[in-house]
Amino acid sequence: MAITVKQLRAFTAVAEQRNFAAAAQSLHLSQPALSLAIKSLEQQAGGRLLARTTRSFALTPEGEAFYPVARRLVGDWSAALDELQQQFSLRSGTLSIAAMPSFAGNLMPQALADYSRRFPAVRVTLQDVIAEQVVELVSSGRVELGITFLPEQTEPLSDLYIEPLFNDRFIALLPADHPLCQQSQVSGAELAEHNHIALQSPSLVSRLIGEQLSAAGQPFNPSYQSHQLTTIGGMVANGLGVSIVPSFSATQMRQLGCVCLPLVAPAIECTVGVLYRRRAALSSAAGAMLETLCNTFQRRTMPAVTYPQQPLLARQQGERDDPLVQSAAEQFRLF
Repeated sequence: MAITVKQLRAFTAVAEQRNFAAAAQSLHLSQPALSLAIKSLEQQAGGRLLARTTRSFALTPEGEAFYPVARRLVGDWSAALDELQQQFSLRSGTLSIAAMPSFAGNLMPQALADYSRRFPAVRVTLQDVIAEQVVELVSSGRVELGITFLPEQTEPLSDLYIEPLFNDRFIALLPADHPLCQQSQVSGAELAEHNHIALQSPSLVSRLIGEQLSAAGQPFNPSYQSHQLTTIGGMVANGLGVSIVPSFSATQMRQLGCVCLPLVAPAIECTVGVLYRRRAALSSAAGAMLETLCNTFQRRTMPAVTYPQQPLLARQQGERDDPLVQSAAEQFRLF
């Protein structure tokens, strides 16, 4: 039988108070239960820690040597248990997440503000990286949650759970003095007549746009490429060309001086979702963030150009065919 924390608490209480009755009262134990705990500890240790007489007791030399060790062990255990309880109750803790820059800069602050109000003691690290790196960071365990556009083929994500948040319909991005700004909407064919500025390969978003335009019989030969949407917005605003971007970045693009219009023929949509590992239970901090993201975005109608981002209604009604998708409620049952 191993030495228990209860036995160590009993020994340190007796050693500190030098009185069995007072030590028993401080531990909310009867004196026989306290004596039994001390006796069990001595049996495990292999010798006497207390020298008893009919009227008093004292620590043996071995007991004197063991006392500071026992006191430190009890203190470490109490501190560790308190820290664990605080983490479970989200009164402390850390959380690392990754998000594609367009989401991190435009939408993530909304979720972080709500999360911070509810759990102000949790320290959050947000890495804003391209979509492909989001998957890599989650898969490697360097972050617990990742927010990115979801590919149409989910086989490469077989080791990850997918929680869809909303569908985003892409928009056309134009310089303020562009002739197409006079229209109420823009087609892919009209954009193809001008220099195109795109996210740099191997961008999932750029690949999606290229595939959709090609399927509609329209060319996709970017004149400029960049890893960051803000850079693309600046290039468009300065008249270097036109672009196609997620609608949730419209506010940011307007601030850079661009004009945002609905894109038609083809209409391009992509799902934004949260990724997390299948073989690792989420921490309490991550579980609460997942719940916050779902509450913030799954039922949200967002103002953007003339389209709202569409919540995944089928998902809310339980109509799901993708075996990789697991709801937040299902994940919470792991705790």
